[in-house]
Amino acid sequence: MNLNDELVVKVEKFSNLGTGIAKVNGFVIFIDNACPEDEVRVKITKVNKTYANANVIEIINPSKYRVLPFCPMQKVCGSCQLQYVDYNYQLELKRQIVQDSLKSIGGFDITVPMTIPSPDNKVYRYKIQYPVSQTKVSKRLLAGYYKLQSHDIVNIKYCPIQPEICDKIVDFIRENALNFGINGYDERKHSGDLRHIVLRVSANNQKVLVTLVINGKKVFKNLNNFASAIYNEFESVAGVCVNFNSKQTNVILANRTECLCGQDYIEEKILDRVFKIGANTFFQVNPKSAENIFDYVKKEIKKYEFPTVLDAYAGIATFGIIVSDVAGEVVSVEENPESIKNARDVLKINGIDNVELHAKDTTKYLQSVKRKFDVTILDPPRKGCTRVSLDETLKHTKKEIIYVSCNPATLARDLKYLCEKGCTIQSVQPFDMFCHTYHVETVVILKI
Repeated sequence: MNLNDELVVKVEKFSNLGTGIAKVNGFVIFIDNACPEDEVRVKITKVNKTYANANVIEIINPSKYRVLPFCPMQKVCGSCQLQYVDYNYQLELKRQIVQDSLKSIGGFDITVPMTIPSPDNKVYRYKIQYPVSQTKVSKRLLAGYYKLQSHDIVNIKYCPIQPEICDKIVDFIRENALNFGINGYDERKHSGDLRHIVLRVSANNQKVLVTLVINGKKVFKNLNNFASAIYNEFESVAGVCVNFNSKQTNVILANRTECLCGQDYIEEKILDRVFKIGANTFFQVNPKSAENIFDYVKKEIKKYEFPTVLDAYAGIATFGIIVSDVAGEVVSVEENPESIKNARDVLKINGIDNVELHAKDTTKYLQSVKRKFDVTILDPPRKGCTRVSLDETLKHTKKEIIYVSCNPATLARDLKYLCEKGCTIQSVQPFDMFCHTYHVETVVILKI
């Protein structure tokens, strides 16, 4: 098999990264925008010793699961990789991704139940982060998502997976920034002003927090004036902030944020709890689907009679706050001090007095205490947990671990280690948080 070869293949299944998989004489080919059961003509774009990559150049016989994308930008925008796949089948594919990861990485022969769907699979994304650039000739600003596997910006004017107000605000910024002397960012030269537009929208009251990510270290007059213009243009804008990010990095938001107009947060409501969401606050982008996960975990906690609960990798202590009324005592541990500060405010807003907060690394906290918890909720980042943190979790947990994961591969790895140490998997449940993508959230209940 050589570069640029054209082949006709039958797509067998999806990979865990959302690409179609076909085989020719046992040799694996990963195909972009291919659906299981498609018969397609492909062109080889890359060849390695063990696999090749290819693009579809003709759909000969489409799969019964293939549908027409509802967004005209789907083929060029890298945000919704699976929008051409029937939504119900997307749920099955995500179930398979979790089951395959558990078997191939963890060695578990488990039948995973169907993925719980998102309540909405359009207008579900309440946080957007658009990179900004500027054209060389016309000098107009571009803002949107990157093309798949590139840093070329697709200039998005309409996105059906997010609230309509986001399109209007981005368009206003795009059309008016230059009038205030604010240029788009040039990633190659590390020059220009506006790097990203970040919007947080409340699903509860539709208020919007706008954050302009600037390639600079201080506020200048035109930036203040532009922030005021955005704030005054839209009644739904709760506040306009600036985030200072002058480093050559792929990180979108740096540590320092300043509010220029209005307030520096929006309020979100999950299971009757009110949360403050700031520019740098980690919070789920799909609040309605997140509510399904929180409710699932809360029902599990409720099986015990007011247990002591450890909320590890807590962020703004969302899990701890949600389960506080069915727990005797909750200890939420998060190494980011800003998140803990935010959590303290949320506890006051909701009148909660049985959640204890610690601004500390989870492993270091557990190594510093002797107390034990009935239930531990683990909600680590995509890289999962370290073996040391898992050992400490086992040492300090009496009955049950609830592992919440956004990465099936690291989840399977960590579950294998926990089960080698004596844990037993009671249940596995995937949830669809990011519709039309290959990403899947999973909640696993383990008994100790």
